[in-house]
Amino acid sequence: MRLARVADRFGLVAGDRYTSLAALGIHDHDARTNTLFDDWEGFRTSVDGLDESEVLARSEPLRPESLQQPVGYPRQIFALALNYADHAAEAGAEVPEYPLVFPKYPSSVIGPADGVVLGSNRVDWEVELVVVVGRGGFAIPEAEGWGAVAGLTIGQDLSDRRIQARKPLPHFALAKSGPTYAPVGPYLVTPDELENPDDLAIRCEINGEVVQSSRTSQLIFDVPRLVAEISSAVRLEPGDLIFTGTPAGVGASQQPRRYLEPDAEIVSVIEGIGSMTHHCTPRA
Repeated sequence: MRLARVADRFGLVAGDRYTSLAALGIHDHDARTNTLFDDWEGFRTSVDGLDESEVLARSEPLRPESLQQPVGYPRQIFALALNYADHAAEAGAEVPEYPLVFPKYPSSVIGPADGVVLGSNRVDWEVELVVVVGRGGFAIPEAEGWGAVAGLTIGQDLSDRRIQARKPLPHFALAKSGPTYAPVGPYLVTPDELENPDDLAIRCEINGEVVQSSRTSQLIFDVPRLVAEISSAVRLEPGDLIFTGTPAGVGASQQPRRYLEPDAEIVSVIEGIGSMTHHCTPRA
């Protein structure tokens, strides 16, 4: 299943067609509150019982510019630092022994076609696979990790390195939570749609230049491990997001260092999920 959000409502996507849940007689959830995820298993049962021809008959052309983030404003956003070995190496850091988790704040979330507003001249890019939690809970066993996942989407963990570098300690949460610093989209894709959800090509382009290219199989801590580790300390809630970390190629690790500039175009791509394109503007 591919789930999209248009005009603050959820719908299903097939190719270049979109069918709203309301048109299918399924409870028309207000996607700003993410109540659909509170009974994710019940929702999946409703969708799995649909007739494909009926879905197509009630569909309409999908306009990519109308897409919003596939999850409204989640209760919690977790993000991972140094979760690819090549990124740890470029940062001059050791490969961590356990997941390094920090928060991003929900007010930073935007959709796949919204503009990115640069808060300084030191904003960096980080393409990431993003997990959307379906069945929440506390102390979820690693063996049940994928069972807690509603779907996957693409994210950019944009980072103001100027704030992050403040002394005496790295300052992650505020540096990575500016307005527009958490683009996600274009769809929520359920794991069963993907041939191997543990191994997806991931890429970021800046102004047409490929700056990051890897596979999610290179994650140090994979999705089930992250679900287990985070839920061992914090209760996961339906609709929460987990930014799983970024591969090598971020601007702050290049020589000379390179950051996003006004009018820059960021393209984020993950195999089987799709792509997002964001244009940057300076803060007024």
